[in-house]
Amino acid sequence: MGMYEDVFRASLEDPESFWLRAAEGVDWEVAPSRALDSSTAPFYRWFPDGRLNVCFNAVDRHVEAGRGEQAALIYDSPVTGTRRTYTYARLRDEVAAFAGALTGLGVGHGDRVVIYMPMVPEAAIAMLACARIGAVHSVVFGGFAPPELAVRIDDATPKVVVSASCGIEGKRVIPYKPLLDRAIELAGHKPYKQVILQRPQERAELGPDDLDWADLVAGASPADCVPVAATDPLYILYTSGTTGKPKGVVRDCGGCAVALHWSMGAVYDIGPGETMFTGSDVGWVVGHSYIVYGPMLAGATTVLYEGKPVGTPDAGQFWRVVAEHGVKTMFTAPTAFRAIRKEDPKGTLTAEYDLSGLRYLFLAGERLDPETYHWAAALLDIPVIDHWWQTETGWPIVANPVGIEAAPVKPGSPTRPLPGWDVRVLDPAGQPVEAGVDGAIVVKLPLPPGSLPTLWNDDDRYVASYLSAYDGYYLTGDSGHIDEDGYVYVMGRTDDVINVAGHRLSTGSMEEALAAHPDVAECAVIGVADALKGQVPRGFVVLKAGTDRDPKEVEAELVRLVRERIGAVASLKEVAVVAALPKTRSGKILRKTMRGIADGHDEPIPSTVDDPSVIETLRPLLHRPDGRD
Repeated sequence: MGMYEDVFRASLEDPESFWLRAAEGVDWEVAPSRALDSSTAPFYRWFPDGRLNVCFNAVDRHVEAGRGEQAALIYDSPVTGTRRTYTYARLRDEVAAFAGALTGLGVGHGDRVVIYMPMVPEAAIAMLACARIGAVHSVVFGGFAPPELAVRIDDATPKVVVSASCGIEGKRVIPYKPLLDRAIELAGHKPYKQVILQRPQERAELGPDDLDWADLVAGASPADCVPVAATDPLYILYTSGTTGKPKGVVRDCGGCAVALHWSMGAVYDIGPGETMFTGSDVGWVVGHSYIVYGPMLAGATTVLYEGKPVGTPDAGQFWRVVAEHGVKTMFTAPTAFRAIRKEDPKGTLTAEYDLSGLRYLFLAGERLDPETYHWAAALLDIPVIDHWWQTETGWPIVANPVGIEAAPVKPGSPTRPLPGWDVRVLDPAGQPVEAGVDGAIVVKLPLPPGSLPTLWNDDDRYVASYLSAYDGYYLTGDSGHIDEDGYVYVMGRTDDVINVAGHRLSTGSMEEALAAHPDVAECAVIGVADALKGQVPRGFVVLKAGTDRDPKEVEAELVRLVRERIGAVASLKEVAVVAALPKTRSGKILRKTMRGIADGHDEPIPSTVDDPSVIETLRPLLHRPDGRD
């Protein structure tokens, strides 16, 4: 049995000892005497008698350990031409000052603060400042539409909202203040004050309830860390914008600190003084876990990047960041690499930068298709590691834990469940399926530390959404299978499994086939209602930059390719070459929205959409009442 097997088995057979040992990696005001409290199952609580402060663990303790002059956070903004480094000592001082400013506004233990900011250091400072005084932050992706911000304000009922005068999307400056003003107008709950960071690209006109960040901090007294219960909430993070009341995922202080600290070494192989670059946004769970809290809990250096993988100004910016800042581990979404590959198919821009220090590339957020995996692995000649997790889980469920023991890679699989995660695949009746058979991917309760203990003020919805489908299991909402070696294959959301004339088929398998075509940069397959077969698949592909071929010719090749790889049963007879696929700002393709439009529904456009015009361009192609082009 290898080292992974030993660690994994120990985590499931004796979780109490396993997680108490992991808890020794963080500093406690009162160390926990036990790990798991099951007394109110299915509402499990971790480290119930422990007390700590997450900000102290992320910042102050590294200063006290003599590493105050080490870089904690590097701000790299190609859209403003700015580079700025915050040492742990400087970060501690700025966080303490803003925490004092919040305290002066009456924010204290348990109060909520909504943070609506672009990718600037002050966003991380505001998060840490809330953690410092025991307040609960809720970061809303900067630039969200006012109605979506309003429903989050109503649900979290913040005492204060922290925002900025503007954000920058590519070459566009987006004023935030009018969006915030409109959201507060729409919201039933009215915050006491709004703190506004003025940016030179667009200054905001402040109203009577608005305070200038710089002025407020200048007059504030630094605040000390406030120890809180391990079971107290650290933050609320709302799942992607949908109609109706949003789901506020709660993250507790103790479980989050222990799990993220443990994952930094075990999964990402990052320790004190090493640099991690996560190409995401603080508005998403990846940004919470692996731009802000995870790297700092480990005493590492984190890069906060304000820009895009392409277009700010070119497809070489990720390579520049890696080379300039000595990045060891990089983490981003597969869609970012598909965008880079589309713009620079041969990866020629890597030749301009020294990437010799880069050891690992981690990808998550959407299924990593084998074609993108092979391209990245060949280009960088380092381990390219797919891993799978969710907003709800806070850290990876399935990954290749290079800090414990690297396993052989199987393209298309994020490898095996990490310690703490008892992953199963069940059929619709709740029975385990055989190896290689697709079903619903679930996790046996209790979930490990760092995962959601419930939803904000909505225990009933937590149970209904995640725990009611299969007794004793958390429903991930993803489908797939586990092979004979224990490797997990996540083929898509449960509703991405389509039923074609009685055959249950995975759209993920069809996408895999389409992505294998040498001219395809990215693709999506959706199931569309059909009077005869129930559902039929339709494919949409974006071609690589520089491809100069008749689209109809490529489409015909793609239909043949799917037939060859999956068989006639796949029934994929339509593939359309399109200019772009609709995505969220975090890079997920909006398959559900595409499917709804294709089926003729009045499908709402999610607030998370990156470019609404892409959907409008596709709408005539998606919705064809006669079923034909």
